[in-house]
Amino acid sequence: MTDSAYPQPTADEIPDAMTAREQWLCWREEERDGKPTKVPINPADGNWASTTDPETWSSFDIAYEFATEWNYGLGFVFTEIDPLVGIDLDDCRDAENGRPTPVAKEIVGALDSYTEVSPSGTGYHVILQGRLPNDRNRRGKVEMYEKKRFFTVTGDHVEGTPKSAKERPEELDEVYDEHIGVETTSVGNEQASSQSSTPVLSDSELIRRAGAAKNGEKFQRLWQGQTTGYASQSEADMALCCLLAFWTGGDAKQMDALFRDSGLMHEKWDEQHYGDGSTYGEVTVARAVDVTDEFYEPASGDGAASAGSRPSFRQPQQRGQRAYDAERIRLLEQRVQELEALLGLKEERIQMLEAEMGDGEPAVSEPTVDQMGEESDSVSEDSNSLLRRLFG
Repeated sequence: MTDSAYPQPTADEIPDAMTAREQWLCWREEERDGKPTKVPINPADGNWASTTDPETWSSFDIAYEFATEWNYGLGFVFTEIDPLVGIDLDDCRDAENGRPTPVAKEIVGALDSYTEVSPSGTGYHVILQGRLPNDRNRRGKVEMYEKKRFFTVTGDHVEGTPKSAKERPEELDEVYDEHIGVETTSVGNEQASSQSSTPVLSDSELIRRAGAAKNGEKFQRLWQGQTTGYASQSEADMALCCLLAFWTGGDAKQMDALFRDSGLMHEKWDEQHYGDGSTYGEVTVARAVDVTDEFYEPASGDGAASAGSRPSFRQPQQRGQRAYDAERIRLLEQRVQELEALLGLKEERIQMLEAEMGDGEPAVSEPTVDQMGEESDSVSEDSNSLLRRLFG
């Protein structure tokens, strides 16, 4: 391993089952919403990589050369084709003395496959061969992935564990059932019930169509991780999720997977922010589906929508327009209250001036109608600016 700020393990420090596959990318840390986020990078050209686009991945040798030359980390992408599964255990290891929590020790011991320390030094990554028994990927601080996800790779092997990715199908099922398989949150149950068995569009077709729509420029900016024009990261997250809700037909599972592949993905997405254990991402997806009143539907007879099919809609309005109605009304009501308050202040000033004039005292210069109009126009412009930022 080199002296880089990022871990850059050599091929002999990583299981052959991983280095033999051209599923490698690089990564770097960027701060988003005040927190560090791991951004995937294409080793071939230095542009943004995607966990659903093999054209942005490379062999281990190419990724390693790029990482060492430009000081990036190395990452491995899990796909439906390979037999590999990655288990991510967060906040389960003392970075100073290396002591694991009892739960982490139990999981690592039960799986008995290649295990390494995460870049932060406070977690573990376990790599093995098998298949997840269900689509649920996370509960608490335990995550499991077999597709559309990349893991940072450190090569910091945990002593006492195998140096290869072992076949552990039965052990994986047992650990999964115990630590992930049980639904524990109301949001999770709502999402599970709202998910359709077959997506309206495949991920790649959805991204293509959303980018070519009338509001496609807005989608592309958000998809690439650009938050310019939004007051906060959370506002941008919600805007993208509302667009994804429309195009997925309200499929919470597909929305979550797509958001994770977008440039807006950040660590806060998987953090528990609510008393029932729900994560920020789960609640954001659920709220986006809740406020979306129209959804994309393929034309009748097209099944999952062929590339040339014409879209139909549950309601004949402009795409995505009603997805933001609730928020639009709230903002308009807020602006009306501000204008009413402004008019109230002006009435008080007029009454005060009239009283002073009646007492024969010198009158203070009263604002003209034009000046009052200018202040009102200023508030109106601020309102319009905010609406344009939120609703495109």
